[in-house]
Amino acid sequence: MLRPDGGVPKTLIGVLAVMAGISVANIYYCQPLLGMICEETGLSEFKVNLMPVFTQVGYALGLLFIIPLGDMLSRRRTVLASFSAAAAALLVIYFSRSVVMLLLASFVTGFASVSPQVFIPFVSLYSRPAEKEKNAGIVLSGLLVGILASRVLSGYVGHLLGWRAMFVIAAGIMAVSSAVIFRLFPEVEPTHKGSFAALMGSIFTLARKHPRSIIYATRSAMAFGSFLGLWACLAFRMAQEPYFMGSDAVGLLALCGIAGAVTASSLGKYIPRLGTETVNALGIVLMAAAWALFALFGGHMAGMVAGIIIIDIGMQCIQLSNQSATMRLCPEATSRMNTIYMVTYFVGGSLGTFLAGTAWSLWAWPGTIAAGVAMIAAAALISVAGRAHAAR
Repeated sequence: MLRPDGGVPKTLIGVLAVMAGISVANIYYCQPLLGMICEETGLSEFKVNLMPVFTQVGYALGLLFIIPLGDMLSRRRTVLASFSAAAAALLVIYFSRSVVMLLLASFVTGFASVSPQVFIPFVSLYSRPAEKEKNAGIVLSGLLVGILASRVLSGYVGHLLGWRAMFVIAAGIMAVSSAVIFRLFPEVEPTHKGSFAALMGSIFTLARKHPRSIIYATRSAMAFGSFLGLWACLAFRMAQEPYFMGSDAVGLLALCGIAGAVTASSLGKYIPRLGTETVNALGIVLMAAAWALFALFGGHMAGMVAGIIIIDIGMQCIQLSNQSATMRLCPEATSRMNTIYMVTYFVGGSLGTFLAGTAWSLWAWPGTIAAGVAMIAAAALISVAGRAHAAR
């Protein structure tokens, strides 16, 4: 059995990184396919954009109710149950013939795809002190590669086989992943011995005890909303002039964000040296610069590519610095501290997706830019207010 001072084997770190990417991919497959779903179903862009919104709301609620169980129940069994439920929900999306079924299945897919946020606290708890940020960065890199690869894969599968094929393929991937977790993920002793009600109540107690966690979470949430606002509307933008591109090209653009995943794998070791606030501020500046590029050069492919690369790097600066800082506040309750962070984070993501989609339906690409800028501006204001409060 693993012990907090014994470290986590590199092989297991690699497996968890891959499983994190595979699991989180489920909530992003739909993004390059939104235009195709509109065409086949005849639904409006606003209604189809509710699909990623429902997925992210489901993910946020899964974080609230599933992730704390990592401190109370077997992480291994929790992950296996989540993987199985995700596979079933993905099959329902494949067979969906109504908007209600599509959105409900999207919600369940998000709810059951939270396993990466079981893996990150596990790695943080059981890694040696000098390796915590490094190992968490590796798992986070796997998660980021999954986000990027999901858009590439779904774009090409949608182009070749239709949008429904992606979801039955994803269900098969989750079935195989369940077998891998069953064989390789270790059983570890839970750290919380009380009831589930006490466990959930302790989350609010921890938030009150560690108010910095709210600052870290809310500014990250606003940034994540800005980031997802781009991806919620990118398929619609690239279908317009001067691009007239399909889902495969939109998926290919996701490869531009690989710089963000590479950055995250090496960024962790610099956070203690530079400080959480410095790395967070760098991320906000980069994301604001990316939106400036989209506004000024959104009609040129070079401007879009540069903006996607920069916004991805900025987002990962913000996420890794704030997430690791949140879990350091209370090492004996990493899953619950991560719950505070990630639930807030995905509520922000849902809000940004909804605002960007609404703005697109009213004002097209300029509206999306306005929504993205507003969200990252909110992140900056929260950071400034938080630092002013801490200085008192």
